[in-house]
Amino acid sequence: MLNNKVEEILNAQINKEFYSAYLYIAMSAYFDEHGLKGFANWTKVQAKEEMEHGLTLFDYIIERDGNINLKPIEAPARDFHNPLQVFEMILSHEEYVTESIECVANMSENECDRATREFINKYISEQVEEESQVRDIIKMIKMFGEDTSVLYHIDKELGKRK
Repeated sequence: MLNNKVEEILNAQINKEFYSAYLYIAMSAYFDEHGLKGFANWTKVQAKEEMEHGLTLFDYIIERDGNINLKPIEAPARDFHNPLQVFEMILSHEEYVTESIECVANMSENECDRATREFINKYISEQVEEESQVRDIIKMIKMFGEDTSVLYHIDKELGKRK
């Protein structure tokens, strides 16, 4: 059974994961509206991953005989200007999520909950990978600037993500 502190932080993480999905859907809409179907695909796939993370946390709490306490999900800002700015926002958001997951890990350690500490390790590893992917996309965009022909090729590449 989960103690109250671990249950509370896991429920908060569910909210952050669902918010992340909502944010990526907003970004996907922005890209679709600007004809960048590959960028839209990449962010939509990311939204699905974030939903899966939230649901996995949900299932974990239930498995540990905990209680689910869903909170409202804030509407994401839609103040997007260009692909570089959006991916810089993505990186900042992923760093925030990484910090949050590390807090879950620390809380589970402090509360001597080894099962949760072990469970959360896969999220820590995945965050390293996600941040790296986003940094690589930012580097590509920065290297070539807003050259539309290069942006077209990046868009095609991001469209391959499944």
